[in-house]
Amino acid sequence: MEETIVVFHIGPLGITSIVITTWGIMLTLGLFCWLATRHLSLQPGPLQTALEGIVSTMEAAIQAVLPGQARQLLPFIATLWIYIVVANMTGLIPHLHSPTGNLSVTAGLAILVFFSVHWFGIHQNGLQYLRHYLSPSPLLLPFHLISEVTRTIALAVRLFGNIMSLELVALLVLLVAGLLVPIPLLMLHIIEALVQAYIFGMLALIYVAGAMQSQQSEKGKQS
Repeated sequence: MEETIVVFHIGPLGITSIVITTWGIMLTLGLFCWLATRHLSLQPGPLQTALEGIVSTMEAAIQAVLPGQARQLLPFIATLWIYIVVANMTGLIPHLHSPTGNLSVTAGLAILVFFSVHWFGIHQNGLQYLRHYLSPSPLLLPFHLISEVTRTIALAVRLFGNIMSLELVALLVLLVAGLLVPIPLLMLHIIEALVQAYIFGMLALIYVAGAMQSQQSEKGKQS
């Protein structure tokens, strides 16, 4: 596929167009955040008001799932949401493809969630967090491990499959109908981009919440 073509090499490492697009997204988001937060004020303007509204909405969503831990999880979950939304919508730009339509990118995001789940679990409960893999019986350890692997794979494949199919459908419709239906197609892409980012972030949040509350669940079962 075009988006996997190697553009140049850094030593033996081949840099593809999808990697360059990802770097561009990160650079753009970093520059935008720096510019948008340089002159924060107690009397916010339109941009600051909009940004505060977005952050407050994400914080409220985290608070609803894991009360009292929103500030701790906001940087990680919000970064996932923002990056995936922008990455999903990148496909709307001519000659660019959504990085999330590449399985390597979504697999990287899913692996990041996998390690973050255990980091937050251990940070919250200490090494006792690992005991939940032996509950209610050590015989279930292989099943717990299989569950961890399969949900990580599902997280990667779900986002990849939805974005790839969305771009494929958009391409087919444009080939058949030409430019007669660009606006409905554009709206479909935007809505799907937002929905898939929300789903990925919420699943990551639920996994993290489960890890952080694992010891509470164990105590509840014992009592």
